Amino acid sequence: MLLLRHHPASLRRRVRLDSAIHRLAMSTAASASAPPASSAGSDYHCRTKHSLTAGYARGPGRLDWANQPNPFLRFSPPSQIPLPNPPPGIAGIPYPSLFHSPPPPPSPQPLSVDSLSALLFHSLALSAWKSAGVSTWSLRVNPSSGNLHPTEAHLLFEHPRDPGRLVVSHYAPRDHLLEVRSAAPLADFPALLPPPATAVLALSSIFWRESWKYGERALRYCNHDVGHALAAVAVAAAALGWDVRLLDGLSDEDLGYLVGVEKGAPPPPDGLPDKMVRGKAPWVERQHPDCAVLLFPAGSEPKVDYGVMSAALRGLDRLEWVGKANALSKDHVVWDVIYHTAEAVKKHGPAPGESFSVNPWRRNAALSDDLYKELTVQEVVRRRRSAVDMDGVHVMGRDTFYQIMLHCLPSGDVSPEELQGPPSALPFRVLPWDAEVHATLFVHRVSELPKGLYFLVRNEEHFDMLRRAMRQDFEWERPEGCPDGLPLYRLMKGDCQQIAMQISCFQDIASHGCFSLGMIARFELVLHEKGEWMYPRLFWETGVLGQVLYLEAHAVGISATGIGCYFDDAVHEVLGLKDLEFQSLYHFTVGAPVLDKRIMSLPAYPGPGIDA
Repeated sequence: MLLLRHHPASLRRRVRLDSAIHRLAMSTAASASAPPASSAGSDYHCRTKHSLTAGYARGPGRLDWANQPNPFLRFSPPSQIPLPNPPPGIAGIPYPSLFHSPPPPPSPQPLSVDSLSALLFHSLALSAWKSAGVSTWSLRVNPSSGNLHPTEAHLLFEHPRDPGRLVVSHYAPRDHLLEVRSAAPLADFPALLPPPATAVLALSSIFWRESWKYGERALRYCNHDVGHALAAVAVAAAALGWDVRLLDGLSDEDLGYLVGVEKGAPPPPDGLPDKMVRGKAPWVERQHPDCAVLLFPAGSEPKVDYGVMSAALRGLDRLEWVGKANALSKDHVVWDVIYHTAEAVKKHGPAPGESFSVNPWRRNAALSDDLYKELTVQEVVRRRRSAVDMDGVHVMGRDTFYQIMLHCLPSGDVSPEELQGPPSALPFRVLPWDAEVHATLFVHRVSELPKGLYFLVRNEEHFDMLRRAMRQDFEWERPEGCPDGLPLYRLMKGDCQQIAMQISCFQDIASHGCFSLGMIARFELVLHEKGEWMYPRLFWETGVLGQVLYLEAHAVGISATGIGCYFDDAVHEVLGLKDLEFQSLYHFTVGAPVLDKRIMSLPAYPGPGIDA
């Protein structure tokens, strides 16, 4: 049984919560996880839950180091556009000012090789190399589960040094350059860059990079990483005076033309397998198109016609494409459920009534810029690291905690008459849907804030629904000193360190920080009302929120890390959630890191002559 240390007045709630956890441990996972047969997203999600009783989702069991995928996709022989490294002439912007409205600089940077370099250098590039003993590996600005980096980036833009020429390129972070895959006169494809758009950036995933380590659960982690990358690009773009918005009316097929899915890697020879397969299967190294965003000057709103843009993207297939993808592994394991689910949750075009629009810029609510270290945006994003251990001692100030929570709100600093929900603040404004993800917080070490279980309601339209779905004896009290406009509630007082550790696959890091959290998404109704294609998008939203937590932690002088391993239904039992109305999709912890002095840091560029 899990033990909680509470104040005497909370003893009754403690007994109930302890008993609930005990009942979960004694129950079978099957009854808690039965998915509705009609939903591919729900079916996959329940199948890949970790369970206190039934064990972990299917995975490799041991790591096949001889076939660890190469983290760097390259196309050869390509035409290359080298990017200045580091990018010159881009002024550093104080981190807190990033969240002002509109963000600095007051005038957007023009499209140039230098500004493209700055965008990628501060979002998707390498941030360092690490070395310990005989092992050397790279880190990147954008976080990734297990540092495996399934996410690839592609840019479509008018070549700054060759006006009128449209370039379709792949970003190679190992050497910080663009590999030109195809090119054409811009006049032939005007719909792809509607004025005053700067560029289109597309993201794709190579599922094999994650499934090599995590097996069937890897599809979740790939979509976390898409969200991390979306937020990283949005932040780097804002520092250039650019805005970013998801082109979510495009179909997966449209996106496939943009990233060249069929150009450079073979398809499965006999269709998708219906069981797990081991052996040589080079098709699993193909890219899966995830999403594309439009980059444009902040304060403007390009006119996007999805139908016309879709037709133009299909025209890219007729162009000459150059470059063959390098092999990432000699042998593979095909986790068939990943590929069947990815196929089932594809988006096939705009939803009824869906059009491209840009929300007005909204500043983030601020308590004080003095809570942050004197760092620029560029320094924060490139210093970001995922903590591997936390000291279990550091105490965060209450105002610092509240400030971090304010920056997790999608609508930013709203008026008393408005509710949180529509994404208007950076970086959530990259997403076109109202917030679907909330946060349950295990507060361990925040001064002047009682230890306990708290809840951040990121879409206040969901408040009544959440309160009905969760334990009826929760307090739902506003904590002392909570700023106006911050929908944060205390559910119960008590020491939750042991619960946080146990539900996060017994990882001490979940209890050794200042606080940890689980991201709770409105789930079943979203997939039913909007469509199966929302399944990966819910994970994108958690990744965007996670990137905010990463940056906020580093900006105040500590660290953070995402936690993908947790016992799904144990989290739901703690909150009293039943069925699939709400589901926990991602965990996180924030605190003071413990640094391993055996690991040596090396510069990102020039790095060692290896792929790692």
